[in-house]
Amino acid sequence: MKRLNIKDYHKSMGILIDIQHPLDYKTYHHPDSINIPYETLLLNYRKYLDKEKPYFIVCNKGTKSRKAVAILEFYGYNVTQLSYE
Repeated sequence: MKRLNIKDYHKSMGILIDIQHPLDYKTYHHPDSINIPYETLLLNYRKYLDKEKPYFIVCNKGTKSRKAVAILEFYGYNVTQLSYE
């Protein structure tokens, strides 16, 4: 699993998806991120993702983003987990 600190992310690298709950997203999020909640993304990944593009997945604590990246990698997507640590 690829992992990167969010400080090293730049929007030219790919799409940043924050998978927090929308209320948590409103409280705090990276300015370049889009919000697709964890459950929504995993149930509709074909709708939101393209296997030809790189994606960076982040959440507040890192637990859900780690799970999401593992699942999406298994399905063949180019995903990297971003962490705030």
